[in-house]
Amino acid sequence: MKTIGLLGGMSWESTVTYYTRINELVNEKLGGLHSAKIKLASVDFEEIEQCQVNNEWEKSGGILGKDAQGLEQAGADFLLICTNTMHKVAPQIAEYVSIPILHIADATIAELQAKKIKKVALLGTKYTMTQNFYKQKIIESGIDVWIPNDADIETVNQIIFAELCHGKILAESKEAFIEVINQAIDAGAEGVILGCTEIGLLIQQEDVAIPVFDTTEIHSQKAVELALAD
Repeated sequence: MKTIGLLGGMSWESTVTYYTRINELVNEKLGGLHSAKIKLASVDFEEIEQCQVNNEWEKSGGILGKDAQGLEQAGADFLLICTNTMHKVAPQIAEYVSIPILHIADATIAELQAKKIKKVALLGTKYTMTQNFYKQKIIESGIDVWIPNDADIETVNQIIFAELCHGKILAESKEAFIEVINQAIDAGAEGVILGCTEIGLLIQQEDVAIPVFDTTEIHSQKAVELALAD
């Protein structure tokens, strides 16, 4: 079994989800008392969030890159960045290590293609929804991407940072997300990407009428496949 390096770049809640789900999946596949081999680095998210606000992406990439380097030195065979947004600096992080980074967008695209999705709604932080580092990968794979209007982008972003990153799950916020997803359905979206590792705390498949692509779940599954591959 390969050792997975988990690089937490957003809230600790999402990192816990990764850790738990990867161990559950390994045990489901191997049985007995098996669990995943994991090296974990968790950053102070306040520092990373301030870098985002101040547009200091290079600084945040350096912080995460040094932690990634530590994971490699500790024995990780490959890396997962436990956040969608901070994949913006994945190329910079890659400069600090010689081991592969399992990119969350690549893993998600593979699932979209397997389900023959032609148009997908993308929900996440405002950085993930509006900047090209994530959605452009999807577009280049031949899949159209729908994002909310400016007001709803701010609403989604506010719920993520003010609530979900603090572990707050509010019914009215769930309703707001579902309303945005229904707009996407009206616009022809065939699926919705939960493109922030915290959104899965709020929205599940039973909440909406189109397929939900929970990036945390997809990323975790791909990591376990790679860890257990010969």
